Amino acid sequence: MGEKTKEVSMKELVSYIAEALVDETSRIDINEIEGNQTNIIELKVAKEDIGKVIGRQGRTADAIRTILNCAAAKHSKRYILQIIDE
Repeated sequence: MGEKTKEVSMKELVSYIAEALVDETSRIDINEIEGNQTNIIELKVAKEDIGKVIGRQGRTADAIRTILNCAAAKHSKRYILQIIDE
């Protein structure tokens, strides 16, 4: 009952998910571009790991976007995830 929950930024959320998926965790780079209503999160991963983040037919990327937007709804913001290879 007396638990304190830590507020996690959307950038940290994407980082946590990406680290669980890729082999080259040291090559993950996340950049957040803030707008008035919509923020863009750019996720850069190693070329060898791009398939792991996107998944078959983009299912993994879609799942990450769904989690991101569900978490962002709490803050009344909209987020766009762009996945970029190095």
